[in-house]
Amino acid sequence: MKELIIHDNEAGQRLDKLLRKYLSEAPGSFIYKMLRKKNIVLNGKKATGNEHLRKGDSVKLFLADDTIAKFQAAGKTVEENIKNTVKLDVIYEDQNVIFINKPSGMLSQKAKETDVSVVENVTAYLLESGQLTKENLQTFRPSICNRLDRNTSGLIVAGKSLAGLQQMGELFKERTLKKYYLCIVKGRITEPAHISGYLVKDEKTNRVSFSNGTSSKEANGLPIETEYLPIAWNQEMTLLKVHLITGRTHQIRAHLAGTGHPLLGDYKYGSKKWNDRYKKEWKIKDQVLHAYQLTMPGMKKELENLSEKTFYAKVPETFWKLIKETAWEHGTQEALEVLH
Repeated sequence: MKELIIHDNEAGQRLDKLLRKYLSEAPGSFIYKMLRKKNIVLNGKKATGNEHLRKGDSVKLFLADDTIAKFQAAGKTVEENIKNTVKLDVIYEDQNVIFINKPSGMLSQKAKETDVSVVENVTAYLLESGQLTKENLQTFRPSICNRLDRNTSGLIVAGKSLAGLQQMGELFKERTLKKYYLCIVKGRITEPAHISGYLVKDEKTNRVSFSNGTSSKEANGLPIETEYLPIAWNQEMTLLKVHLITGRTHQIRAHLAGTGHPLLGDYKYGSKKWNDRYKKEWKIKDQVLHAYQLTMPGMKKELENLSEKTFYAKVPETFWKLIKETAWEHGTQEALEVLH
């Protein structure tokens, strides 16, 4: 027999959802059969699975140890799932959330079983620091609240608790916090702008196309809004601070390219000739795009300490060197003051 006592991270969810996490390899039919036969009970009584759990509840599984082991990730260990992790650049953390400066090249979430993403790195960090145990991971796993492209660096938020995960996820979904990015684009931009249009994604190529008309809307295009402020510029390129109002796949990259200003280092939407030159001279391998700033709205309850705070992620070394050493016609000092 195995007993699970419900803590804060498990409370609030349905019993069957908890059981699907704990017995992750078990078919749903098995779980509901065990509930019907009272091999799994809630607070000593028969349960259907749709009960919402409360802190202090007791879930007892009258199952053989071998049966439980069989249905727990097919015997995979925590160590196998978090191997090859790296030290994280932690910007902020409390008992509910952790803010990380993600390096370019790291996945936000793994695409295949062998990938090591932000999620695995956060899990390893919390285990090593004693904030989570392997037993905790059987019913709750930390996860990310926002995603960045693999080759985009910068601020990414993960929930360390169920409250942190749910509340931060809601903020990103409802767009009640403000997200700002830094990028270098081709061409000279001297005035701020608020631009809008539609994006249509081609699932086969994982590429989106931009339109500022109505035809894309009629073809299931998604509406997008982007604001930008030029910080420094010369005749060749501009350093922009971008406010991402909507958050679509490749929005900044496709939107700016669609207005004639593709990102430096972006081979999917940009200028190969221009990118090749900077790749050779500056070792620019990825799009020069960095999630630089998050500004929080007023917050309550568990996340009240984040209320109206602003967080910044340090610009990657190569990007920072490019900013400092470029001969800008306007904005060199302004750029250094804003970004330092």
